[in-house]
Formats: sequence, structure tokens, C-alpha cells
Amino acid sequence: MRFLERERTTLAKLLPDLDPALRETPLMDLERPDSPGIRFFRDSGGPGLLVPEAHQGRGATALDALRVQRAIGSRSPSLAVATTMHHFSMATLVGLGDQGEGMEWLLIEGVAASNRIIASGFAEGRRGAGILEPTMTAEVTEDGVRISGVKRPCSLARSMDVLTASVLVPREDGHGDELAVALVPAESEGVSVSGFWSSTFLAGAESEQVTLTDVVVPPELLLRTAATAQGGIDELQTAGLIWFQLLMTGSYLGAASALVERVLLNDRIPEHERVRLFVETEAAAAAAEGLARRVDDGDLGESALAQALYVRYGVQDAVARVVPRAVELLGGLSFMTSDEVGHLAACANGLSLHPPSRARMTGPFADYLADRPLAIA
Repeated sequence: MRFLERERTTLAKLLPDLDPALRETPLMDLERPDSPGIRFFRDSGGPGLLVPEAHQGRGATALDALRVQRAIGSRSPSLAVATTMHHFSMATLVGLGDQGEGMEWLLIEGVAASNRIIASGFAEGRRGAGILEPTMTAEVTEDGVRISGVKRPCSLARSMDVLTASVLVPREDGHGDELAVALVPAESEGVSVSGFWSSTFLAGAESEQVTLTDVVVPPELLLRTAATAQGGIDELQTAGLIWFQLLMTGSYLGAASALVERVLLNDRIPEHERVRLFVETEAAAAAAEGLARRVDDGDLGESALAQALYVRYGVQDAVARVVPRAVELLGGLSFMTSDEVGHLAACANGLSLHPPSRARMTGPFADYLADRPLAIA
């Protein structure tokens, strides 16, 4: 099987219109701030990728989703990174649906059936915060919950239909508070988007600032978790973090794979160099696929989270070796006559910038190896 054939075959099966549209569009057009990539994703049915078929989605497994993200990343790193945030939000909502009483699935079906894009207002970018730890203030009113706060960067900011945000609200039985996930329609009064992302790299991900100013969210768009801010959401947090690490790893591995593919298609590069890059890249992909299979087996516990992190850091190291070698082998002329090689190289290194950083996880991993619970720094 040819390099990336398995990934692109999976993409073609689940979202048949997406890869042709990406392939026919120049890379740098897909990477600019007004990229058509997110529109291609919406039109191909991408928003429902992780939604079960019984609820009008595409029913992708974790392994499918990993391969899809790698395939997309090989065509447009910006689109892969942006859509990872949508899928991360959807995985969290599906997890809430499994714990809920039915209303959650009606909302999830609405997203899939209407190809609505969800941006993440969760705390995945804040050091020391769980993914559902409240990022915004909330005040309960007669009409629902009034929310204020800022999320930056927020991928998909200009194309989103809905923003997910975690808030702390009084329990319905009157005994204390509980965490909830608010679904905020993008057209709500008080929602605004402003510029934040100044870099040309990954500009197509629409990572801007989203500000909520006294936005009223009706009760039917508030999904309660029956958990307090101090604890009790470990399973949901852990599952969300695993999905985040898995799909983000696949996305950036796709960007690196785009460079490796260029090397493999160049007959002037010595065979041993091409094979070396192929082996190292596929070994990294195999590690990520092992994690995806574990997720598909329903193992979303602490051990799987540890694996998600060390696989992500291992792939990060592989990318750091593969990308400079691929650029060197492609040569100075390739670098000087097109922005594509330099752009892909810069984008592929972005995996190291996502939380939690390896430096901050050193202590928690040392504790974990000493048979203590895994903490996320």
C-alpha cells in the first residue's frame, strides 16, 4: 500500500467529497486567513464525523478519525488543526450524551444533520485547568444563564455556528453548584469575534478571539454534568484529553507526512534516505494507531491518558527529526522557489506548542511512574 493511501481511503469512505476539493486547491490558498477549507469540510459532512450513524452522523471510530485527520493534515494543516477542535467538542458532547437522559442526543443530531460547526470554549489551553473547568462567568436568570468571558485563541471563530463553554450553575435540587456545558449559538446577541492570530502559519484555522458579553443561553442549551468544580468529572475530562491528544497528533503528523510524501515521490533522492524517512514516519503513525485502537476498545482511563501523552511526545520527537531531514533532502531550490516546503515545516512543529507541555508534565510523569495518580500540569 502506498504512503498515505490508507488514510486517504478512510477519508474518501467517510467524507468522499473532501479530499478531491482539498487536492484541487493550492496549499497556500488553503492556508490563508480566508481559506475555503472550512467550507469544504462543512459541505462534505465533516461536522458529523464522530457522531454515531444512529444519530445521523458518519459513525467514525477513533482509528478512522485519526486517519482522517492525518489525511487532512497532509493537504491543509490549518484545516486539520481547526477541525480537531470541532471533533474534540463533539467527543465531549457525545460523552455527555452517553451520561444524559436524551436531550443531549437531540442537540448532537442537530449538529450532524445540519453540518453545524462547533468551536471550543473549553479550558484546554489553560495551564493547570481541566477541560471542563469554567472559563467564563455565569449568572442564572429567569430566561436561562447569562454568560460573559473571553476565549482566545478560538479556532473556527469566524465559521462557527455554536460555541461550547463550561460554566458553574446552581444544582436543580438546590444543593450546591454543578458544572454544565453551554451551547452558545454564534448569532446570539453579545457574541463578537475579533482578531488575535497574527502569524501566517496555520492562519486558515481561524484562531481568533471570541468575546461573550452578557449572552443569555436558554435552559435547553445547557447540558448539566452532575459534577462539582472540585471533582467528579475525572472520567469525562480524561476522555476529552485523550481525544484531544490523539486527533491533534494525527493532524500534525499529517503536515509532516506532506513533506515526507514529497521526498518519497522524488526519484533523485537516494533510496536509503527515502526508506529511512518512510520507516520513521510510519512507526510514529503506528504508535498513534495503537492508542486509537485502545480508545475503540472503550479504554479511556488514566492509563490510556498516560499513553496518549507519551505517544504524542514520541510523535513530536519523530516529527522533529523527520521534518528537517525532509527539507534538506528536498533541497534549497525547492525551498526557495515555493512557500510550501517552509510553510509545512513550520506548521508540523506546532504540535509541541499544545498543552500540556512536556516540560510541565515531567514531574507528574515521575509521580505516575512511582505509582501515584497522574496529574495534568
